[in-house]
Amino acid sequence: MALDHQADFVIAGAGHNSLVTACYLAAAGQSCVVIDARDIPGGGAATEEILGPGFAIDTCSTGHTLILQNPIIRLDELGLVARHGLTYIDPDPVAHVALPDGEQITMHLDAERTIAEFARYCEADAESYRRLLAEFDELRPLLAKARAFPVGYGPSLRDLLKEHPRGGIWARRMAMSARDVILGEFVSPHVRAFMGWMAFQTAVPIDQAGTGLLAYQIIAPRQARSWSIPMGGSGRLVDALVGFLRARGTEFHLGTKIGGLILEDGRCVGVRAEDGRIFRGRKGVVSTIHVKHLVDMAPPDVWGETFRYGVKTYNVGVPFFASYLATTAPPVFQTPRGPRMAVSAGYAGWIEDLVQSGRNIYDGRFSDDIAWLLVATPSLVDPGRAPAGHHTVKLLTHTIYDLPGEGPAGWAARKEAYTDRLLATLRRFCPGFTDDVILARLTKSPVDIEAANPHMIHGAPHGGDRSATFSGEQRPVPGWAAHRMPIPGLWQTGGTTHPGGSITGYPGRNAARVILGDIGIDPATVMAT
Repeated sequence: MALDHQADFVIAGAGHNSLVTACYLAAAGQSCVVIDARDIPGGGAATEEILGPGFAIDTCSTGHTLILQNPIIRLDELGLVARHGLTYIDPDPVAHVALPDGEQITMHLDAERTIAEFARYCEADAESYRRLLAEFDELRPLLAKARAFPVGYGPSLRDLLKEHPRGGIWARRMAMSARDVILGEFVSPHVRAFMGWMAFQTAVPIDQAGTGLLAYQIIAPRQARSWSIPMGGSGRLVDALVGFLRARGTEFHLGTKIGGLILEDGRCVGVRAEDGRIFRGRKGVVSTIHVKHLVDMAPPDVWGETFRYGVKTYNVGVPFFASYLATTAPPVFQTPRGPRMAVSAGYAGWIEDLVQSGRNIYDGRFSDDIAWLLVATPSLVDPGRAPAGHHTVKLLTHTIYDLPGEGPAGWAARKEAYTDRLLATLRRFCPGFTDDVILARLTKSPVDIEAANPHMIHGAPHGGDRSATFSGEQRPVPGWAAHRMPIPGLWQTGGTTHPGGSITGYPGRNAARVILGDIGIDPATVMAT
């Protein structure tokens, strides 16, 4: 017999953003019940022992630089740091990137050392980088203000720039592509490749209009703070959020797949699990279900034509390919200036190669040529993630989901050879990272990534493309960017909402602001701003 579970709010999905929303609701005295199809909470912020006991692997996100700018961490609004043990590490070096001709660039926390790295290739580029950092400082407070409010609740970045003396310059950069910004600011092919590698971190093809700010807003915060990681793994953020919620009586129902929304008199009042259980929300439902799936959970007519069209045309983004390794040694990059290691390292093709790789993906063309590779080794600075003397290494790249002539099923036979290709690329620069140091490996093609987390449609983990067509008031659908959905009593958060994917917590905090206001509670009771 189906059991009723009831609370003020049903939280449909346990990704970090929906947990953030739930925390603010709980802080305001609202009861919540959280449901997720996976057996563990966290979505893309999970840490799992998938390679054996003692090897704590971040199965999706590792770097958390962006959420550190969010008041939930910056001001510790919920006490996640002070009372729930969340601690961040700022690795130095920040990054190390190998290039096609064997040259390599190291980004240090000391900006002058990074500038000196650029100067080895071009003095003008070194000064351009110094100027980039200084110019971003003038944009930083405006960007933070724009992100900290839901769409329509505060001034947009474009609105704020209208009052800025250099607003026209930034407005142009916002409309440009990252490729064009990089080509306009830097001369050396080596520096351009490094900047392109950074800009491609959010998995938006860097020649897309509206990606221009990526050349600034990815690299400048890392130069200021590093590629910050939670001590113990990405999942420690989730542990803190879950701890906050459990302390306030929140129920969790994991391994529970949602089959549909429950509507009464045109209002969303709960969800029905596939196993028949009913979860009711007295005040409504907060969803982090991907909007492509969400529209299938209620009759088409309740959404309206505009919303359905917006979802139909929504671009799910670039698929990822991941390989996880348990090792006895880290990747050590051999350079003319001595060995280098970094938590965030990798390989970048020339900028034209990076651009072509994005075009190939969006055109559905498969290529064995690796143009962008991220090599994450968090155990370098957080040794507790692996047994003594061992390491965890994650290889990430972008690729396609639907293999030409083979379809998605073709990945089953191809994926191990593709991992070998990634390792061969890495070993050009890390010759000591041989097979004998790898104790175990697990490969996930885009198909495997999607199977492990249905929210990551086609293996794309960022909730959707973030070019101009799918950002701001366009995300996820024009007219529905402020977290309310066409069905009363249903709100949306997560990577499909502004400002998008990655570990930022902004969609979660902004959704909470909207929901609290809608139920008559001043958000200032639980938020500093």
